[in-house]
Amino acid sequence: MTSTDSHSVTATCVRLAAKAERIENVAPTVEQVTLTRSRATDAIVEVRAAAINPSDAKAAIGFMPHAVFPRTPGRDFAGIVVAGPEGLIGKHVFGSSGELGIKRDGTHATHLVVEAQALVEKPENISLAEAAGIGVPFVTAQEGFRRTGMPKPGETVLILGLNGKVGQAAAQIASWQGARVIGVVRKDEPYAGHAYGEVTVVNSSRVDVAATVRELTAGHGADIVYNTVGEPYYEAGTKSLAHLGRQIFIASTRATVPFDIFAFYRGKHTFYGVDSLSLSSPDAAEILRDLVPGFASGALKPFPIKPDAIFPLQRAAEAYVAALGSSRDRLIFKPNG
Repeated sequence: MTSTDSHSVTATCVRLAAKAERIENVAPTVEQVTLTRSRATDAIVEVRAAAINPSDAKAAIGFMPHAVFPRTPGRDFAGIVVAGPEGLIGKHVFGSSGELGIKRDGTHATHLVVEAQALVEKPENISLAEAAGIGVPFVTAQEGFRRTGMPKPGETVLILGLNGKVGQAAAQIASWQGARVIGVVRKDEPYAGHAYGEVTVVNSSRVDVAATVRELTAGHGADIVYNTVGEPYYEAGTKSLAHLGRQIFIASTRATVPFDIFAFYRGKHTFYGVDSLSLSSPDAAEILRDLVPGFASGALKPFPIKPDAIFPLQRAAEAYVAALGSSRDRLIFKPNG
């Protein structure tokens, strides 16, 4: 492919100079930065929307030890290609990354330089703001399923932490694939998201999760357990596994758990760890391309973007506090108005 002649752009970016001790002490600035497209295989994207993930805020307070400073945060984006390989110019694209905003300057800016391979063309039936919100939750959920073998019709998927964003994405993907979905929450509440099929909700504060899963599955158990929380649900998830069951872990509140080796090998269980921060931008794009047909058909739906969950770059400090707060809304920046 040929490329446009544009090699640099002046961007307005959120900048973090150093790690803060607490999220309330994060002091981002908004600065003008020259971004350079140094390789023919790179593209410049005019960022129309960029999600604000909890990991963006956690990196600002040292929870991601490999995060560099100074930097521009942000892992997810959607926008319009303004420079790069000729066939991409003018395309409405979106993407995600484990590197952007952590190891290199990210998406909380008016423009982004990224590998052309990292760009996924946006389905026409969703907005750029909605596309920006797909990123980390759906990439993480799909990567877990890709690692374990995708859910199959007739299988049961148990999602621990159903109403978190990764939990909702996992429920969507599993139901789209034809699996039965059981989700666990900690209080009386319905499933908060979309699903292609029925989602059975189990309140862990009222019932024994493993016993309930066995009852719901006529003693079989869950073929896949997607543990989005970690240690608090480790025992319940492990006891819920069917023979030959697979369990996915993406987070933990403690580093160690009691491990029943006997139950593990007698059940022929397999455990998978998924770390979305290890995914490059092209890696994340490959995963998102798997999901595009689901979004294009309406079987998968992006998270709704509420008007009060949209921030300008100048309110970045407030946005990062909100990302670690109690709000379940998908938060985004609109860097270009």
